[in-house]
Amino acid sequence: MEAVLWYVLTSTRGGANRIRILRALDERPRNANRLAEELDLDYKTVRHHLDVLEENDILTDSGDDYGAVYLPTDRVRNYWDTVEQIMESTE
Repeated sequence: MEAVLWYVLTSTRGGANRIRILRALDERPRNANRLAEELDLDYKTVRHHLDVLEENDILTDSGDDYGAVYLPTDRVRNYWDTVEQIMESTE
């Protein structure tokens, strides 16, 4: 999981926005529209990053397509020290 986190959050072009999204969702769960507004990102950009984060088991959603609420998975919570290390290294 640590290698996946480093790859998805730092080794790809969208890593900075994925970190912003993950940090926002750590504060509290949100849907894609709310994330787009609060992070001042395009809705489609947010949707793309949410898909990448879900595909890598970093986020999960409530299952309701349009209003789905996202939050970090239990698996990534077990590696939260690594997430924080990545966040600090990119600041």
